[in-house]
Amino acid sequence: MRPLLRSPIALVVAVLLCLVSATPDALAVGEGTTAMPRWRWPIAGPRVIVEPFRAPAHAYGAGHRGVDLGAAAGASVVAPADGTVAFRGRVVDRPLLTIEHAGGLVTTFEPVRSSLEPGDVVASGQEIGIVDVGGHTPSAALHLGVRREGEYINPMLLFGEVPRAVLLPCCGRG
Repeated sequence: MRPLLRSPIALVVAVLLCLVSATPDALAVGEGTTAMPRWRWPIAGPRVIVEPFRAPAHAYGAGHRGVDLGAAAGASVVAPADGTVAFRGRVVDRPLLTIEHAGGLVTTFEPVRSSLEPGDVVASGQEIGIVDVGGHTPSAALHLGVRREGEYINPMLLFGEVPRAVLLPCCGRG
């Protein structure tokens, strides 16, 4: 008799049970860390995703390492969570602002014009700058990138906006 987990059906069921038991909040914080409160949306008004996160196939592969949010030039941008400004300046042709948060999380906003300086402490909901122009984002958009321990993650995980996967039947009934 074969061991239970060597059976292909038992293995698939075990994997599915693990996936079903995972919550978006658990995915957002990682193993061994405490649960974080949901982050604030950085732009006032309707939540419009102009360009979604697309993970690259490998470290140097093509992808979109953040989300582009609908936001008019001049719109106020607020900190999604408490943190400390790590960088403010121009990179190539766009103004950036980077904030370090608890749990090894780092956010980058572009294009954002800000008067904050590295080392400034910001609170969740505090204005950190205004949407500017330049960079790779389409006009009327704000790019938000998030790294956890140096790896890019889907920022929507932190806003509780990523719906759970639903497995559907793959084949017609015979």
